Amino acid sequence: MLINFAGEKLHKVLFPLRSRLKNLIKFSLTLISIVLVVLALANPQIGTKIEEVKQVGIDVFILLDVSLSMKAEDIKPSRLDKAKHEISKLVQRLQGDRIGLIVFSGEAYVQFPLTTDYSAANLFLSAVDVTSVPQPGTAIGAAINLALTSFKGEEETKKAIIIITDGEDHEGELESVINDAVEKGIAIYAIGLGSPSGVPIPIRNAAGVQTGYKKDNMGNTVLTKLDEATLETIADLGNGRYYRGSNTEDELDAVYNDLSTIEKTEFGATKISDYEDRYYYFLIPAVLILFVEFFISSKKSKIIMKFENSLEKKV
Repeated sequence: MLINFAGEKLHKVLFPLRSRLKNLIKFSLTLISIVLVVLALANPQIGTKIEEVKQVGIDVFILLDVSLSMKAEDIKPSRLDKAKHEISKLVQRLQGDRIGLIVFSGEAYVQFPLTTDYSAANLFLSAVDVTSVPQPGTAIGAAINLALTSFKGEEETKKAIIIITDGEDHEGELESVINDAVEKGIAIYAIGLGSPSGVPIPIRNAAGVQTGYKKDNMGNTVLTKLDEATLETIADLGNGRYYRGSNTEDELDAVYNDLSTIEKTEFGATKISDYEDRYYYFLIPAVLILFVEFFISSKKSKIIMKFENSLEKKV
């Protein structure tokens, strides 16, 4: 920059003690340290460190009612939306337990099998709607039976089933399938969502605008009621507990607190590969170089003055 204000010959007059060589060295050191810092920020990693981690927990299948009655809004924003929100919160706090989801209406289907991949579980959960099962109805028995066959029977893990529904079971024949679960040591918990007095089921168009309420063949508005008696019977026969759903409380969280008292069992092991960070190989030299650069003076030393003078004589 000085060349813009004064000629090179005038530099020696204006700055007699300024060393061009030292300034070049300081600039080079600063540049090298910047490059090293950039490499350190890139966090280079080398090698792998493989660890075998034991998987310990319990197996839980959640059976979620997706029948049209779950769109009733006596639980805000709706019975189904409240249930999905609670399941999502439960997934976020799981640590090692395997969770699976079965959706049911007139039939039951596995939305996702037992897994510890909680991100994938939340992704599949977000896609659940009343259209997930085309058959109308509320087949609680079929959902329990599907859960029993979906558990990994060869593993001695503690198992539990959580049913989230309004309890309007239109299929019947629950006692035999519940007895099968009890014989296998599987506890059944139930969460009832809805109003016992009954509320209409809103019908909405593709844009989400309510166009009316569901009606029967006679043109009368259908009321959906919470069948607590059925759910209490299921929980009682299944050695579990029944919880009444509400707008404010997280009933699924309460169920999980009950399940946390169950002894966790090892169900496998997984190998985790981890890379070792090597950023300090670049950061430490960068700091040392900057430290050295700070103490290098811009003024000429006697040795450098002799060296420059000898160069000038040669020229």
